[in-house]
Amino acid sequence: MKTVRGTSRNFRYRLPLAAAFAVILVLHAVPAEAGTGAGPGNDVSWPQCGKALPKGQAFRVVGVNNGLANTTNPCLATELSWAGASTGGTGQPKVALYVNTANPGSAGAWWPTSNTYAGTTVANPYGQCNSGSFGAACSYMYGYAKAYDDANSRGVSNPASYFWWLDAETGNSWSADKAANRADLEGMTAYFASIGATAGIYSTSSQWSQIAGTVPSSSPLYTSRSWLAGASSLTSAKRMCSSAPLTGGGKVSLTQYVSGGFDYDYSCI
Repeated sequence: MKTVRGTSRNFRYRLPLAAAFAVILVLHAVPAEAGTGAGPGNDVSWPQCGKALPKGQAFRVVGVNNGLANTTNPCLATELSWAGASTGGTGQPKVALYVNTANPGSAGAWWPTSNTYAGTTVANPYGQCNSGSFGAACSYMYGYAKAYDDANSRGVSNPASYFWWLDAETGNSWSADKAANRADLEGMTAYFASIGATAGIYSTSSQWSQIAGTVPSSSPLYTSRSWLAGASSLTSAKRMCSSAPLTGGGKVSLTQYVSGGFDYDYSCI
């Protein structure tokens, strides 16, 4: 989704893959998916605040954050209301959410110092998070905390009812330690699982390789659904459904393409 977000420890900022292409919105006829009679999906976030949003989508994905993992999309309520008018007809939920992700370590505004967050002591598979540590244990807690905030502090009602996509891009702040980055995303996945929700991963294969590397089969990320960005048309988005998923045990569920200034999403399931 190309969102505006913080980057590696030198704090670059730029637009998410889904939202960057959709900054200028003009109502656009929705092409139908061949053989289904259902239109594709569409994703929006903070860059679309105050803009005319497209109509007739089969499903819609709304960004929860305002470009960074510790912020809130100021138009979240409006965009969720818009998303509720999705028509259905694909294997996707009519409304899903996506969140910005990061693993900033000392470059972040906040970093965990224990395995406790929001009054809960978390069972951390990487051991004890201690002050001044930036390895897997504290990265796991950072991810857990950001997912907790996304579900409880952004204005999302009934967060367990949604499918949550983790937007992983190199424009975010990430550690050079890929294992720590995987732990961070595992922490997010673990929190969503704790409330009965499911999470998948949005990225490109090249960005995912830089951030997380090869995900071992022992990781909870291994079977995650993939949402692949980078298609140039509906035709190429359909072909991309046959691409390798981001994780070895996962499957490609969505692909993203651009048409008429909008970000569209093709359901592979």
